[in-house]
Amino acid sequence: MIKNNEQQKLIEQLNEKFGSDIEVLTKVCSEIIFKISLNQVQDICLFMKENLGFDLISMIGNDEREVEGHFAIYYIFACYRRKYPVVLKAFVEEDKPEFPSITLLIPAAHWYEREIRDMLGIEPIGHPDTRRLVHHSDWPVGLFPLRRDFDPQQVVPRYSGEDQFQRVKGHGIVNIPVGPIHAGIIEPGHFRFSAVGENVINLEAQLFYTHRGLEKQCQDQSVEKALFVSERICAACSLSHSTAYCQAVEKIAGIQAPERARFIRTVALELERLYNHIGDVGNICAGAGFSFGVMHGARLKEEIMKLNEAIFGSRFLRGINIPGGVRWDLETRKKKIILEVLGSVEKDFREVAEIILSNDSYLDRVETTGKLLHKTAYDLHAVGPAARAAGIDQDCRRDLPYAAYDQIKFVIPTYTEGDVLDRINIRVDEIYESIGIIRQALEKMQEGLIRVELKQLPAYQVAVGIVESPRGEIVHFLMTGPNNTVYRYMVRSASYCNWPALLTTVPGNIVPDFPLINKSFELCYACLDR
Repeated sequence: MIKNNEQQKLIEQLNEKFGSDIEVLTKVCSEIIFKISLNQVQDICLFMKENLGFDLISMIGNDEREVEGHFAIYYIFACYRRKYPVVLKAFVEEDKPEFPSITLLIPAAHWYEREIRDMLGIEPIGHPDTRRLVHHSDWPVGLFPLRRDFDPQQVVPRYSGEDQFQRVKGHGIVNIPVGPIHAGIIEPGHFRFSAVGENVINLEAQLFYTHRGLEKQCQDQSVEKALFVSERICAACSLSHSTAYCQAVEKIAGIQAPERARFIRTVALELERLYNHIGDVGNICAGAGFSFGVMHGARLKEEIMKLNEAIFGSRFLRGINIPGGVRWDLETRKKKIILEVLGSVEKDFREVAEIILSNDSYLDRVETTGKLLHKTAYDLHAVGPAARAAGIDQDCRRDLPYAAYDQIKFVIPTYTEGDVLDRINIRVDEIYESIGIIRQALEKMQEGLIRVELKQLPAYQVAVGIVESPRGEIVHFLMTGPNNTVYRYMVRSASYCNWPALLTTVPGNIVPDFPLINKSFELCYACLDR
C-alpha cells in the first residue's frame, strides 16, 4: 500500500513529468518500486536528485532472465527529508547488455556501474572510467560471477596482466607502493602514492582482493540460512547487517517485529556503535604514536564487548536477530548489568577523551589533516561519521527510522571542517548519545512478544533494508525466490561509499599522515570483498 499522501504526490509528479516512461510496478512494501524506460534512465535519475531531493544510495544489477527474460538494473534513492526510499527498475535486454551511465550526472554511481559491468557483464555506456573494479587483471574476460548460470564451484583460470594506475609524471615525483600485504593483521589493499618528498600529490587504491562470493552463496538458499551470511559480512558491523537483512525480509513478509523486539534491537545496535566508536577513538591515536589513547581505547572497548557476550552471548552480537524479531530477551537482571557497565565506561571514557583532546602534540597532528570537503562528501554520498564531520546532516536512525529510534530522543552531531579531528569529535559525541539512547530504550521497553512467526513469502518480491551502522548507512537489497528462498541479495556497506571519499582527502598531506587519515575513516576491506 502507499505509505502516505507524500508518496502518492511523488507518483503523480513522476507520471506528469515522464508519462509512459515510468509506471508503478509494485506497492507491496513500504518503498515504491517504479519500472522506468532504459532510454530515460539519465533524465529520471537526475530529476530524482536535482528536483525531488533524493540521493542515490545504491545500484544493483540482477540476472532475471529465468523470470522475466532479461537483466535488470535497480536504482535505489532515498529522501531523508521525506523519510522513505524509492526503487527504480530498468530492464536490459539479453542480446544488448548495456545501459546508459549516470556517473557524469550523479558521481555516487561510479563504483556501482563498474561493479555491475564486472559481475554481470552489463556495460555502462558513457562511464568515464573503463578500468575493472572488482575483478583484477588476472580474471578471465567474459566470465561474470553474478549471472545465474555461473557455476561457483568451477576452477577459474588465471591470466597474466598489469593493474592500471594513473601515472603522475614530473620532476622529483616518486611512486610509493604500499601493500597489499601490510605489517598489521589486516586484510589486503594496495595503495599507490605519487609524492614529491613527503608531500602526496595523488593516491589510488586497488581493493577487492579477497572476494568471498557471499551474495552468490545466498542464491537459492532459504531466507533463514542467508541470515547467517548477513551476520558475517563484517564482524564489526555484524548486528547492523543482520538488522538490515531482517528488515528487508520483514517488509516482503508484510510483518513488523514486535515493539519489545524493536527496543531490544535498538539497545544492541547502540552497544555495537559504542564498542566500535570507543575502539576507533583509541585506534586513531596509533597513527600518531599516542600509546595512552590506544591502550585505554582498547581497554574500554573490551568492557563493552564483554558486556555484549554477557547479555547476548556474542562479543560481536551475532545470533540476536531473526526475521520477525529477536532470539534474546532482556530481563531485569540484564538491564541492571547494562546500566552498571555503561555508568562505569562513561565515567572512564570522559576522562580519557579529555586527556586525548587536550594534548597539544596530538592535536597538532589531527587538526586540518585529511580534510573531506562538503561537496565531495555530498557528490560521492559519503556516509556516517566521515560525512557528518564534513557537514552532511544525515543519519538513518533519525531520517529513515527503524527499530525503536522513532520513540527515542537523541541529537545527531555534525561538524564542518571534515578533518581527522572532527571525525574524532563526531565519535566522541556519538558515544555519549548512544549511552543516552540505551538508557531511554531500557526505560521505555514494555513487556511483550520478542518475535512473530515468519510465514510463506511471495516470490520475486523486492525490498530494501537500511540501517545506520557504526561506519554509516548500509543498504541491503533482497529479491525473494520460490519457497522462501533468496533470488538475489546485494549488500552496500558504508565502507563502499567512503573508500572513494577517503582517497580524495590524502593529497595535500604528507605520507606519514596517511595512517591517521585512514584510521579516522576506519573503513573495512571485508565489506567490499562480499
